[in-house]
Amino acid sequence: MTTAPASAVPRRIHVSAAVILDDEGRLLVVRKAGTTAFMQPGGKPEPGEAPDETLSRELAEELGLSVSPHDLRPLGSFTAAAANEPGFLVVADVFAADIGAQSPAVGAEIVELRWITRADAEHLEIAPLARENFLP
Repeated sequence: MTTAPASAVPRRIHVSAAVILDDEGRLLVVRKAGTTAFMQPGGKPEPGEAPDETLSRELAEELGLSVSPHDLRPLGSFTAAAANEPGFLVVADVFAADIGAQSPAVGAEIVELRWITRADAEHLEIAPLARENFLP
């Protein structure tokens, strides 16, 4: 039996990510500075942070949204190729987030946000995690 060389084994990036839909059923995606792919809002945990706490913090920092960790609905863990780091897989704890009447605004490293449908995604570079699992 042969094993793949260590360099061939994808490395993993653990994140928390949000599925946020508007009243029209469009998915909120964001683009970070220095990148071309749109992805779900979220990010990497701080030491000792639970996945729902990570997402609550990231939504506040990146989009100015106030969503309690207790109000996030877990959708599961999903794995896909990382959009901006070749050779890496992203492993995401994904949560549905209801933002009510709040309006997201770009902040932190986010430079653009869009509400999209599957049809819109044909004209945009969408991260594999969102494209394969969450586009309406």
